[in-house]
Amino acid sequence: MDYIQEKMSLINKINNLKKTEVKQIVDNRIKEFESILIKKDQNKIFSELCFCILTANSTAELCVKVQKNTEKYFLILKEEELAEKLKENSCRFHTKRAGYICEARKKKEELLNILITKEQREIRNWIAENIKGLGMKESSHFLRNIGFKDVAIIDFHILDLLEKENLIKKPKKLDKETYLKLEQVLEKLAKKVNLNLSELDLYLWYIETGKVLK
Repeated sequence: MDYIQEKMSLINKINNLKKTEVKQIVDNRIKEFESILIKKDQNKIFSELCFCILTANSTAELCVKVQKNTEKYFLILKEEELAEKLKENSCRFHTKRAGYICEARKKKEELLNILITKEQREIRNWIAENIKGLGMKESSHFLRNIGFKDVAIIDFHILDLLEKENLIKKPKKLDKETYLKLEQVLEKLAKKVNLNLSELDLYLWYIETGKVLK
């Protein structure tokens, strides 16, 4: 059943926001993401991968701070030393995250090659299957943060909003099959408001939280 046809309130909210200063904020954030992919800044790309490793079960605000203070160490410190740096910056599960980051280093070159040779959904599948600490949501988050536009970041904020707007019934578990079905709902919504999935995510986040973050 296509609830998009029946429930217009969210569409109206998004279209109204596009007429406000929020549009400029969203557009600027998208340009920031795009610049990373355009420049092919390998260290920044890896830093964004690490940022998404840090965000699982944490807040974006905290992880922005942790990334800013520790990204210069992501590629150089031993696991124990990196864990200590993360701990100093109040990172949750710092030991486990440091381990994931050090494991990700081993696949950095392969990841960079895949980013320029594969399609977005293929890249996401590879990341979710090969980078410890990243599932479908975090892999999508990473791709969005480096300039890709056609994958959806489905977290509890988005699920709560979609359920509140009667677009979905919040699932009990978010496995890959369920994630892809929910992504289709967001794709329909994105078409209705003439946005790509990256732009849509920032508008939805603003509606739910009053903030435009990365």
